[in-house]
Amino acid sequence: MSSEDREELKGKVLHLKDLVAYQEGSIASRMIINKKAGSITIFSFDEGEGLSEHTAPFDAVVTILDGECEVWVSGESHPMCEGDTIIFPANAPHALSAVTRFKMILVMVKE
Repeated sequence: MSSEDREELKGKVLHLKDLVAYQEGSIASRMIINKKAGSITIFSFDEGEGLSEHTAPFDAVVTILDGECEVWVSGESHPMCEGDTIIFPANAPHALSAVTRFKMILVMVKE
C-alpha cells in the first residue's frame, strides 16, 4: 500500500479486520500508518501459518481482531483470541502461530 493509499484511510471510520483479506496458505499484511514514531499494520494468517522466533528493537502491541493464535514471548506460551492484546517488549524473542485463521493489528512504537 502506498503512502497515497494510506492517506485515503484518514478521517474515515474503519473496520480494521476488513482491511486485509485472508489468503490461502499465506500471510497478508496492510500497513495503515508508517511514521518515524512507529507503524500500524494489519495482518491475516491462514491456519497453520506463523512467524518464527525473532526480536525487534522496539516495543510492539498486538491485538487479535479475528480467530485464534498461539504467541510465545521469551519462551512463555500465550493462547490468544479475538479481543486479546499482548505487548512484545523490545529485544524479547517472540513468535506466533495460527491455531485457526486469524487477523491481528501490530502497533510498533519506536523510540
